[in-house]
Amino acid sequence: MFGRAATTLPELCTGLAEAVIRLDTKASTRNYRAIVDRLLQAEPGELNEALPPLLPALEQVAFGNGALLATLVAGLIEQGADPLPVLPVLADRVSTGLELAAQFGVLSEKLDGPVTAPTSADEYKELRERLVRAAPQAGLSVGEAGEIAQAWFTVNDWIPSLLLPLQQKGARQALPGRDRLTAAAASMTTHVEDAVWLFGLLEVLDDEPLLVLHRPTSRAYDLTISGVSDNFQLHTLLAATLIGDESRGLLPGEPPEAAWIAAATDGDLMPANGIRGQFYLADATGETIWNEGRPADIPLLGDHRLIVLDPPPYERSWNLGRAYPLMLPEVVLNRILPADEATQWASRVAPAA
Repeated sequence: MFGRAATTLPELCTGLAEAVIRLDTKASTRNYRAIVDRLLQAEPGELNEALPPLLPALEQVAFGNGALLATLVAGLIEQGADPLPVLPVLADRVSTGLELAAQFGVLSEKLDGPVTAPTSADEYKELRERLVRAAPQAGLSVGEAGEIAQAWFTVNDWIPSLLLPLQQKGARQALPGRDRLTAAAASMTTHVEDAVWLFGLLEVLDDEPLLVLHRPTSRAYDLTISGVSDNFQLHTLLAATLIGDESRGLLPGEPPEAAWIAAATDGDLMPANGIRGQFYLADATGETIWNEGRPADIPLLGDHRLIVLDPPPYERSWNLGRAYPLMLPEVVLNRILPADEATQWASRVAPAA
């Protein structure tokens, strides 16, 4: 007698994981399609219960066979599944994949000509034969060479499974092995397309103290920032937070347009007429803080990153409000510093150029 067919996401994900582990392509495809069909109907509780059953497959699947599974995980997270149960294994697999892919340069030198990802059984067989010949010359076993080649061709397909969750503050704060993953991503930003986006997320600061001095008014502000991807976005959010009612100690000037603020937070990424800068940003030494950089690049003065705001010497504009569409930034004004404290901080920074 046949049992009831799996219909819920956790059941379907369990079936998919078992099929992936036993290399059952037909059952894998059947369960994958059923999961995709069910996805848009699933309630939050069902979505949250769907990821843990995939853990055994995520841990065991070969890099070359796991791209579809990693893509599915990204889809579940985008739909609303809690990523925390799978975050450790994803961080480990992507770190390993990037580390292996970084070794491909040495291996490829021994492969006698250009190498492309195989798209057929014959191409796979031909690449396998080349790897068998090249492995000893590169000081590798055939198995090691095969893993390196798989990682080189497929690790980029795994990275979106981290790009989605790491746009959530809770996932960034819970991420294990952050230093290892950051080093692995940094080493491959010029070779793996999505590694640069992963590295950018790993550089995002959360609950970070920030001191802002406004030189023209001698005012100073204590802020905390989280989830800000670059200094273009930070520039807009500082203007939105600090320009306002002067009687309350805020800064004079024209506040940023609503469309600019929306682009830097959770609205359309590109306002119709672009975004205009309202400050010149410098660090405590007087060096320019370029909009193209990140908050993590801003040097510390004591235990605070410090920004000095001056009038902009020329008009500058840009198109994109934020680099990561799903990452919600936080810029919190904790307090306006009293005049004596602002003066103390100001005495520690370089004079205006």
